[in-house]
Amino acid sequence: MKNSFARLAAAVVIGAVASTSLMAKTTNKYTSYLFTYFTGNAPQEEQIRYALSEDGWNYTPLNNGNPIIASDTIALKKAVRDPHILRGEDGYFYQVVTDMASSQGWASNRGLVLLRSKNLINWEHHTVHFPEKYKGTNFANVTRVWAPQTIFDVDAGKYMVYYSLLTNDGSIPYDKVYYQYANADFSDLEGEPKVLFDVNNASIDTDIVRDDDGMYHVFFKTEGQREKGIKQFIVKNLHNITTADLQPGFCQDTKEAVEGAGVFRLFDGTWVLMYDCYMNGHYQFCKSTDLKTFKQVQNTATKGLFTPRHGTVIAITAEEEALLKAWSDLSQEVEHLAKRAVPTLTLYQLQNRQSMIDEIKATLKAEASLKAYQAQQKHLKDFYSK
Repeated sequence: MKNSFARLAAAVVIGAVASTSLMAKTTNKYTSYLFTYFTGNAPQEEQIRYALSEDGWNYTPLNNGNPIIASDTIALKKAVRDPHILRGEDGYFYQVVTDMASSQGWASNRGLVLLRSKNLINWEHHTVHFPEKYKGTNFANVTRVWAPQTIFDVDAGKYMVYYSLLTNDGSIPYDKVYYQYANADFSDLEGEPKVLFDVNNASIDTDIVRDDDGMYHVFFKTEGQREKGIKQFIVKNLHNITTADLQPGFCQDTKEAVEGAGVFRLFDGTWVLMYDCYMNGHYQFCKSTDLKTFKQVQNTATKGLFTPRHGTVIAITAEEEALLKAWSDLSQEVEHLAKRAVPTLTLYQLQNRQSMIDEIKATLKAEASLKAYQAQQKHLKDFYSK
């Protein structure tokens, strides 16, 4: 049915938008999929993790399921949630995450973290703390800056970050989706937040994709209604969102409580809708050919190394996959070496263990390099031969 959005507080003002998630078809230079996610509500689980997949359905965690970057080094709250990853138009990868420790309460979130990388391993990072940045305005009173995502606005030539906001002063009485442009080096947000869309009810966890006909599909979770779930509306021109086709029913193929919708396309053209069944401890993957009807395919396990919470997937190249695997293997090697029992080491290995550990850590901390990782593995092999 047609649903009028003329009552929106503001129209979406982005132009032609391009991102990995928005491409009509995934180009054939990509060979596998990278899932970035967190795993739970404890501080040690509110960390960015990676998993790889060859088919888009079944994922294997990198680094033995350990974080790829420690949250206490990037976030004011020392914990992060809801990582969204984007392949940029300029050779960079971009991530945005919720700066939040749920152990401090669900109204404890005051900002987000912006990250940028050339190689998926070494990340520049900057926090945006709303009470400080917007002191004296209603945006200083936020209690939620939830689930940020990034897209590229071709007309503006800038990256646009959008997220849900809620304040404790009544000025934003329910979660609304806002947006801002990032500055040139992705270290801050420009201006004040503006409304992206408002459906007159709480909305969170927005994700936008574009189909082969150029129609934009805006997925979001209804949070304030009696029946909660993933909705979508479809619009031709994001410059003019005064009318949109709000799809009937919900997108999820389950009766479980869900959040954190993420949509991406497989190499064979199949669309995947995945979401977090947060009350039951698993993720669910669905497939679609028309981006309107979704059929459940499989759930993730509730135990083990791969128990993802709200995250996103991008396609990566064989070279990027090789680099990530080499980094992961070397990260595990240094952990293994540090834990080796003394009786299992030769006198030479015992005497030189710490220097080898320091050398490997220095290699991992330096700019990511497949050649450097391979050379370090060779050196480690020589170490174990003595």
